[in-house]
Amino acid sequence: MKLFPIPGGIHPEYRKTLASEVAISTLPLPERLHVPLQQHIGAAADPLVGVGERVRKGQLIARGRGVVSASQHAPTSGIVVEIGELTAPHPSGLAQPTIVIEADGQDEWAELPPPIEDPFAASPRAIQERVDASGIVGMGGAAFPSAVKLELGNRHALDILLINGAECEPYLTCDDRVMREHATEVIDGARIMAHALRAERVIVAIEDNKPQALAAMQAVAAKVVGDGPSVEVIGVPVQYPMGSERHLVLAVTGRETPAKKLTADVGVVVHNVGTARAVHHAVRFGRPLIARVVTVSGAAIRQPKNVEVPIGTPVSALLDFCSGFASEPASLVLGGPMMGQPLLSLDVPLVKGSSGVLALTREEVNEQPASTCIRCGSCVEVCPCGLVPLEMAAYIRKDKLKEVAALGVTDCMSCGSCSWVCPSHIPLVHYFNYAKGALAAEAREQRKSELVRVRSEAHQARLEKIAAERAAKRGGAGGNAA
Repeated sequence: MKLFPIPGGIHPEYRKTLASEVAISTLPLPERLHVPLQQHIGAAADPLVGVGERVRKGQLIARGRGVVSASQHAPTSGIVVEIGELTAPHPSGLAQPTIVIEADGQDEWAELPPPIEDPFAASPRAIQERVDASGIVGMGGAAFPSAVKLELGNRHALDILLINGAECEPYLTCDDRVMREHATEVIDGARIMAHALRAERVIVAIEDNKPQALAAMQAVAAKVVGDGPSVEVIGVPVQYPMGSERHLVLAVTGRETPAKKLTADVGVVVHNVGTARAVHHAVRFGRPLIARVVTVSGAAIRQPKNVEVPIGTPVSALLDFCSGFASEPASLVLGGPMMGQPLLSLDVPLVKGSSGVLALTREEVNEQPASTCIRCGSCVEVCPCGLVPLEMAAYIRKDKLKEVAALGVTDCMSCGSCSWVCPSHIPLVHYFNYAKGALAAEAREQRKSELVRVRSEAHQARLEKIAAERAAKRGGAGGNAA
């Protein structure tokens, strides 16, 4: 299959061998699980249980609210001991409504919906509804509700479902292990999603540094027969950020997604391999998304592993399972080192989008003080979005948001390539994230002001209408008296 080059990108030290050869293990059940109601893009789910109530594994405990949301389910059986915006931290660093379950050790399943016996004979709507009811979100990190993406086939002419097995972030190997150990589940889930999208082809793209995963997935794809979408598994070049959906679509199909548009606008929808496996479980067995595979790695970890963990597990429990720290970490990261978030507390619960927990030594972090930009242009060369980071940073330092918006800062995907190559060690991504946040806040204020103006004008119009009606009545009464 012909591949196409993607712009920019870098080749960092991947350091995947720390965990890549360690098979997936299962975490012993923690004593307490903290299930945030906001662990996806969109509105937080509404709780359906109360304090003191016993819940069972897989039971719906919070229902998705609105068009873009995701339901939450109990990761195990036990007693609800607390609900609310807790002092325990959230991966976002902000207080979020959370349901705390004290496990009873029985791990007793709730009654689950029946399997969809023949998914390829079912309507796309039936698949979408099952995925929605199962609380499945994108498991590559973005955590966008998967059912919403599956509805894109209703509005777009789609021909390809692209399964993202690139896993281009250094250290992370959870997708690699899922493809090696559960290839049949991934391929089946992918074909089910393609059926829901009305897409005829499934293409699974895996970076070439995962030969065992590539072989395992190709072996399963070769056995696909009968009705339903076809499956092709291909290797793609090792290049960060190949896992970005826009760049993966470009590399595999040659189709460029316009700014402010979706990949669906060029006929392709992208889902992660973990998402495909979750869809398999939901459709074939009625199981909601209540656990995921997480990579625990970094030189400061005593025993790097890939671990299947219940949603809501505290990071501390996962680190204990990996025998703790071999040395004092200089940095703790939730996710990958390029796009992950600083881990501010070991009490943070793992959520549906948590792909990794990294404990990095000072040598791995290699932090150095920033100095003045020398305008070498390295950041421009590696930017996969075709932006001019050095110019944007210069405007941001002067707080010129209008100018930086015109340069396309909102198109920045925060991949970190520019910061990685900068010889002056300028934290460029921090600048751009600040600018995007400031522009978003400014836009919110403008919308509020516009709403106030519209409401004020409508109120004034109503007052004028009432005054006119009263004047007309008085005029009518005076004429009758005459």
